[in-house]
Amino acid sequence: MQTAGFEEALTRRVDDMVDACTKCGACFTACPIVGPAGLGDANPKAVVSGVLDILRFGEGAEESQKWAKACMASGECIKACDYGVNPRFLLTMARLAMMRNDKDLTERRKAGVMQFRKVGEDTSVLSRLQLSEESLIRLGQKPSKERASADLPDVVFYTGCNVLKTPHIALLCLDIMDAIGTDYKVMGGPTHCCGTAQLRAGDIDTLGRFANNTINKLSQSKTRQVLAWCPSCVMQFGETVLPTYERVNGEIPFDLTPFMPFLHGKLDDLRPLLKNRVEMTVALHRHPGIAGVMEAAEELLRAVPGIEIVKLDVPAVGLQSVNLATLPKFKAELQLKELEAARAAGVDALVAVYHSDHRELCAHERDWPFRIMNILEIVGESMGFRQEDHYKNLKIKQDVDAIVADSADLMKRHGLDLDTARKVIVNGMLGDQPLPLQGKQEVAAR
Repeated sequence: MQTAGFEEALTRRVDDMVDACTKCGACFTACPIVGPAGLGDANPKAVVSGVLDILRFGEGAEESQKWAKACMASGECIKACDYGVNPRFLLTMARLAMMRNDKDLTERRKAGVMQFRKVGEDTSVLSRLQLSEESLIRLGQKPSKERASADLPDVVFYTGCNVLKTPHIALLCLDIMDAIGTDYKVMGGPTHCCGTAQLRAGDIDTLGRFANNTINKLSQSKTRQVLAWCPSCVMQFGETVLPTYERVNGEIPFDLTPFMPFLHGKLDDLRPLLKNRVEMTVALHRHPGIAGVMEAAEELLRAVPGIEIVKLDVPAVGLQSVNLATLPKFKAELQLKELEAARAAGVDALVAVYHSDHRELCAHERDWPFRIMNILEIVGESMGFRQEDHYKNLKIKQDVDAIVADSADLMKRHGLDLDTARKVIVNGMLGDQPLPLQGKQEVAAR
């Protein structure tokens, strides 16, 4: 990709969507965050018109700015538009415009660099507190000691960055693909950055360079198919990076498929391998942001013999749990409501799909009468294999010294600095707790 043309192409895409928008307000009306954000009385047409002003001039009506900043990327706005506009993308670009209007390039670039470094440090340290060298190599985070094959894989499995904090999830993806005979190569981590940090910071030049670098790496498979785990990466590539790349180069170099729909498409290959009954009543923790993912996850759970699914009466909003941080009080209230509903339903497990959901919820297993699990743990159990959830085991300790002591051998083997490890544990693990632990909860009377 010609990185010099990235920003110009992105601007043209925004201009085309702004021209196509009729300001009907349907996207605002469909948005599940309007009420929690305190915008329930706002005029939908006026708010949308203000968003277009932000995109044109860098500023707009206060209610329009508030809506853009509160976006949790639920995607309901996309379904509501009849004019080929992606309102979620426009809200992303509105936040970018506000950022560029408020801060100069030096400040924005510095913020992007700091965020990128933090993600790199957190993922590196937390993965090494949990994994052997062999597992790090398997996840593409250390060079293999074996000679690399000259043949291209059928598909690329793209982890993104943050799933490496909960690496048992990524390892289960690989176990399942091995079992069904998928030929893949793993790519991910900060060296394969999708550019989200740079976009959020407003540094489009660096985003373009990062995007070009990662696209070149991911475009290395026989089928031109990339299986992506992270919903933020799916949204970033699908809505910002790849369509802009196409504007510059005239083509999209690969198809990006979320892992859950891919696995659902392989259900005929998977069913014969689901041999062990898993006698559990479960509730699925849901986020609708990437179309088809939750539906695929539910069908996969239903394919596991012994699983009974209970649907909880709680709203499903956002791309994943981390995106709900735009409204912290609403987020904490929603998580508590879900935990209480799961207890009232008498489930054996609250089952999440995405890694940020698992990070934020897993320590609550200490206090509530059910397990917090990832969906692939259940699929894996039925197939006869498992990966230890070291992240949950460590986080439940809720004590930095205890976590360091438990991880001492791996820290020594990987040469981790103690002060850095303690900092990451405090801020990147224990601090990643939007809803404080509640203390021991009794089983609900039924």
